[in-house]
Amino acid sequence: MKKLVTLLVVLAMLLSLVPAAFAAGSDYSDWFPGVDTSEHVVLTMLVTGNVPTNKTDEVLAVFNEKLTAAINAELRIQWIEWADWQTKYQLALAMQDGSIDLVGTATDWLYAWDNARNGGFMPLSEEMLQTYAPQTYATVSKEHWDMCKYDGEIYFAPEDNYAQWTNHGFMYRGDWAVAAGIPDGEINTWDDLGVYFQYIKDTMPDVVPWDANGSGSSYSPQVAGGYLTDKEGLVAIEGLPVALFYGTKDNLYTLSRSFIEGDSLVNFALQQKAWADAGYWREDVLNYQGEVVEELREGLTGAHQHHTQTWRSERVRMETEQPGSDLRFFWFGKESDALVALNITHGAMAVAGQSKNPERALMCYDLIRNDETFYRLFNYGIEGEQYLIADGFLTRPEGYDPTASAVSLDYWWGRNDDLEIRSSEVDWIAYDALLAEEYNPVKIDYPYGKLVFDTDPISVELDNITNVYNTYMPVITFGKADDPVAYVAEFRQALLAAGIEAVMAEVQAQIDAVYGE
Repeated sequence: MKKLVTLLVVLAMLLSLVPAAFAAGSDYSDWFPGVDTSEHVVLTMLVTGNVPTNKTDEVLAVFNEKLTAAINAELRIQWIEWADWQTKYQLALAMQDGSIDLVGTATDWLYAWDNARNGGFMPLSEEMLQTYAPQTYATVSKEHWDMCKYDGEIYFAPEDNYAQWTNHGFMYRGDWAVAAGIPDGEINTWDDLGVYFQYIKDTMPDVVPWDANGSGSSYSPQVAGGYLTDKEGLVAIEGLPVALFYGTKDNLYTLSRSFIEGDSLVNFALQQKAWADAGYWREDVLNYQGEVVEELREGLTGAHQHHTQTWRSERVRMETEQPGSDLRFFWFGKESDALVALNITHGAMAVAGQSKNPERALMCYDLIRNDETFYRLFNYGIEGEQYLIADGFLTRPEGYDPTASAVSLDYWWGRNDDLEIRSSEVDWIAYDALLAEEYNPVKIDYPYGKLVFDTDPISVELDNITNVYNTYMPVITFGKADDPVAYVAEFRQALLAAGIEAVMAEVQAQIDAVYGE
């Protein structure tokens, strides 16, 4: 009996020395060798998106069973809902008390550099990444890690192994474009777009050529910037709060002055006034809040301004709801061959500055990003319930209702093409052809990835010019100025009074400091 007791004590001591991944009953001990996960922890990931009402909680419960087995942790989601999301997101990070661990972020729309600079994120040493996010560390190149550094420290992991195109343009109906007399139904210029709109206006009295949801100013950076990109080859510079800062494809590191001088903005304003007068969108466009994509599916409008990722899926749905519609895409920059691949930090994952469990947080992220089991659960749900795989494509089970049955974890911070399953809901033939024939021959990589703006010296002026932009540009974009030429001149004068020249000088100096010879 004494020998048995002694043997049990020795066995217990030996087990205490085994990596806790084994103790937790997982197969991930080789993934995180020697890491102690004996203490169970609850992690919180801050995510933008409305609280799901579908099967997300059920899928997350299954995910957490496996995460507990793997690293003795579970994950909760803190949602930042889309109503006033910018303010709520920043407030959550400013008020952290250690209850947030992982943070979905981005340098172009989610204030990544501001939060790195202000303590919202925890600096991540290479040793820390090697130990607790080994697969991520090994698969992200040194160059890409450098693009995640502020003041010499890494602050987040980039979504750099996921190809997506969020460049904007107009989705339009190919069948109607052919009927409008546009050769091959292919809109290649803004003039072609005007011909298309006019055809709809002349022949379809119950259809609004572009029934734009113009409430707010969200269309202005896309449409106005898109027009100027086509006319002048602009390349947008991210990281500033207002869409006034661009290089050009032929002179990347010199600021364009297109918004404060020259004819292109005037010509845009004149075109938009003429299109408004022609009735290409509704009179009350600046107050309209309709679902334009739904109207497109119903045959009530001829265009929807959005990005490539949306078009490739809507093309399939349109063929179901509007057979023969042949939904196509006129992308901004097509006239000038100005096209920039998405910045690899358009999505990124950070560790919260006050996280109490940064090591386990990185381990959780590493599994979601790199392990097939965790990746599929987080992105697609439970096989057989949320999805099936048929002939290599992701399909939906019979009776699947996307409203009630889907999983919505809004994982935009580390998607991985090595683990993606191509969806049958995407027109891959058309999408692959667009990339091969139009995008790949002209695209350039985002050229400003190492640029981290210090906006402190110009914060007041930036606020002022942002207010000016948000006041004037919706009016210009939707042709609501009685005299477009005079209104553009007034807009430019207001920008000058708000300090645009001082801002441009400071921005140019910071560009020169990074990219100058």
